[in-house]
Amino acid sequence: MGAAAVEALSLKGIPVLMACRNLEKAEAVKACIFGRVPGADIVLGHLDLSSLDSVRTFAEGVEPGSVAGLFNNAGVISKGYILTRDGLENTFSVNYFGPWLLTLMLLPKLPQDAHIVNMVSLTCRFASIDEAALQPSEKDFSQLGTYARAKRALLSFSLELARRYPSLKVNLADPGVVASDMIDLGHWYDPFADLLFKPLCKTPASGVRPALRALSEDMRCRYYVGRKCLPVPSRYIDADLDSRIWERTRRLVGEKMEVEL
Repeated sequence: MGAAAVEALSLKGIPVLMACRNLEKAEAVKACIFGRVPGADIVLGHLDLSSLDSVRTFAEGVEPGSVAGLFNNAGVISKGYILTRDGLENTFSVNYFGPWLLTLMLLPKLPQDAHIVNMVSLTCRFASIDEAALQPSEKDFSQLGTYARAKRALLSFSLELARRYPSLKVNLADPGVVASDMIDLGHWYDPFADLLFKPLCKTPASGVRPALRALSEDMRCRYYVGRKCLPVPSRYIDADLDSRIWERTRRLVGEKMEVEL
């Protein structure tokens, strides 16, 4: 979906800073987009959301005023329990801690009314979250359950960000079920699922449309899904919980980086 978003923005003549973990693959994607959109203005930057140092290096390299908005799209469903070099569970690092730190580090460099769109998931409705869930143990880990809780934490962060910075246009985008490599869970039945299930899923270009609308419309704290722009569902509204998760994350990330946040 990231490639689909970059191509769609390029078609509108919008310059894009494309942050990617694998620059070799990113160069190939960039070349494909140039083949279809010759005038595209795309700059590549290295960003590994499983590394807090990588997030900090990327954010420090962004020039103030050079970016008008932020789309946190990257996601992963880890096949097993993996701890990053920072001691964070990998799914939470990529889906939550990395975007959390990136967003806060970029805030001083963004316009006060910048668009910030966070890609969440329909799995959020099946997940509960609290401070303890941010650091799951191996016995707590499950592929979809941990992914759902990480995305639920990102949703919580989005709501608290909107409260603390009311001038920002912070919105959520839910792509639905998209036929991408991310839904290959590493099980023996994946080839059968690809054959039977993936044809029923959305294409990446379709899945990213809610996020693109959120990036272009002057709305705040809305939930974009399909063709709809909805209020954030009431089941997710818990200001006290969001504040506690924010503070726990701030302390945890600060400790990992040995800095005050």
